[in-house]
Amino acid sequence: MTENSYTATNAKVIDHWVKTGWQWGQPISHETYQRAQAGGWKMLLTPTKPVPRNWFFPDMAGRQVLGLASGGGQQMPLFAAMGAVGTVFDLSSAQLAGDREVAAREQYPLTVVQGDMTQPLPFADASFDLICQPVANCYIQDVLPLWRECARILKPGGRLMVGLDNGLNYIVDEAEEKIARGLPFDPIKDPELLAGKDVMEDGIQFSHTLETQLRGQLQAGLQFVDMYEDTNGDGRLDALGIPSFWATLAEKKGA
Repeated sequence: MTENSYTATNAKVIDHWVKTGWQWGQPISHETYQRAQAGGWKMLLTPTKPVPRNWFFPDMAGRQVLGLASGGGQQMPLFAAMGAVGTVFDLSSAQLAGDREVAAREQYPLTVVQGDMTQPLPFADASFDLICQPVANCYIQDVLPLWRECARILKPGGRLMVGLDNGLNYIVDEAEEKIARGLPFDPIKDPELLAGKDVMEDGIQFSHTLETQLRGQLQAGLQFVDMYEDTNGDGRLDALGIPSFWATLAEKKGA
């Protein structure tokens, strides 16, 4: 596995997960969309806690929103129900198909772009009012260039809401009972981490530090507005109430 091939592998893995019923690849129903249009929506960036309503602009109508690695037909339909103008960017064909499915069914416009978020994003400077990214950075090795790209394509005063893995899931064993390995978890630098593993089951994942995840956003020119923690939603860490995810809301300076 090399730095030039792992994202393509992850796209194939996620396509496979979607076909086998992955919870983050199941598009919302017509009934859920209708409830969202009436204001009865909740959005997830992490497994269990909904995004606070005050993370969104008071009036989302007409706002330009990018769903970054946000395919699957879950977040973007909710933005459409709020009246936002959506663009979804993802490398997984199956995830993009989910968004196309909901947009066609509910008859709202959606720009669909297939691409790799480890590369420069194919959008002009100051294109978006809001970027939404559920937990996805664990599938890329270096997040700092992505934060810089997010800051570049946000309008002044634009917001970035993102779900982040805090690394705890990578240090425990399968039963989540023992500390099994140290950090960082990087299969490109340490191929032994993939020894005996089924790549199609787990994908090529990476841990990231607080410095790269949080300080990295600050260094890119963003400033934090709010954040919260979340758990896995199941398993022993969840039962013990141990957070394994963060969600952050940041804003581009210069409004």
